[in-house]
Amino acid sequence: MPVPKRKTSKARRDKRHANSALFVSTITTCPNCSKPRVPHVACRECGFFKGRKVMDTKADRVLRRAKVAEIAQAKKPEAQVEAPVVEVASQELEADTKK
Repeated sequence: MPVPKRKTSKARRDKRHANSALFVSTITTCPNCSKPRVPHVACRECGFFKGRKVMDTKADRVLRRAKVAEIAQAKKPEAQVEAPVVEVASQELEADTKK
């Protein structure tokens, strides 16, 4: 297993650790919804960046899912109306074969 040939000096060690400092990020308010947001990044609450909508928010996704479910629900009764008609026809065929 490799072993260091010499002790790492304080200067070399400190140079290596110089770039690992943490910093406090600045927070601004969104001009559209007044919620806190990071500068140069789209707002997570309303999805706006530089005055225009650039991404979908959670509320938008919920509304879209509701519309899709409503459309699917509207299509289901049409399919259910056709099903009993097929059953009636099959019952008539059974009655004819019994005679």
